Amino acid sequence: MQITASMVKELRERTGAGMMECKKALTEAGGDMEAAIEQMRKSGAAKAVKKAGRVAAEGQVMVAASEDGRRAAIVEVNCETDFVAKDENFQRFVRLVADTLVAQTPADVEALMALSTPEGTLEDIRAALVAKIGENIQVRRFEVINTDGRLGHYLHGTRIGVLVEMNGGHDDLVRDVAMHIAASRPVCVDESQVPQALLEQEASIFRAQAEESGKPAEIIEKMVEGRIRKYLAEITLVGQPFVKNPDSTVAKLLQDAQAQVVRFVRFEVGEGIEKKVENFAEEVMAQAKGA
Repeated sequence: MQITASMVKELRERTGAGMMECKKALTEAGGDMEAAIEQMRKSGAAKAVKKAGRVAAEGQVMVAASEDGRRAAIVEVNCETDFVAKDENFQRFVRLVADTLVAQTPADVEALMALSTPEGTLEDIRAALVAKIGENIQVRRFEVINTDGRLGHYLHGTRIGVLVEMNGGHDDLVRDVAMHIAASRPVCVDESQVPQALLEQEASIFRAQAEESGKPAEIIEKMVEGRIRKYLAEITLVGQPFVKNPDSTVAKLLQDAQAQVVRFVRFEVGEGIEKKVENFAEEVMAQAKGA
């Protein structure tokens, strides 16, 4: 596979490593970006692996709930610019989508857009809004939670939304936990929800790094176990220090209130959507070569 300049550039941005190191890693990995990053982490070449993708999409995250509090939905709707995200017509559409989700609970985005409202199907309304505003508008993703327990949410402006399902506790607690999730970005509730493949991958990386120390195997295993414990505390909700009281963990907060978080959903506008970078010079050169 040909290793392109854009691939090398992306790997440099994600790892902080030098250009030649990135090109070498990509070549050895056959162009597989994730494999190259993992190998660089093991060898220590990656100085600081950054989160993939720069946020390009604009839009809004919205939460809606049923009157009895037993069902709630969180949805992300995207547009092209921040200007449109603040437009009252766009925001009205987002609210309509969220309310429709709670009322009709479709299986996926395609089914959602086919649902009828007093103004027509959501797809018809979306298409009319695109024609009126002049920007592409898309419903990207949603989650609906039904529960016999407690539901709570937190919206940080219009860009970050969190929906939490909890057994026990009280309204202030579930909102505080939702706010913590918005700020601290846990991957899952506890260790039981961490994929085994992810743990094995991280352990492999930690072991490769520890072996560079030249210490005995039994010491290396203890080093790896310690790193894994620290990693789990960082990515699980219950292992994290509570944002309002860093001296205590979320687990302790829940224990004191005899509460349990069943699950949560955290959406942030545009996360994971890579921004397309236009290179005018390269475009001109390509056109010149094709002429």
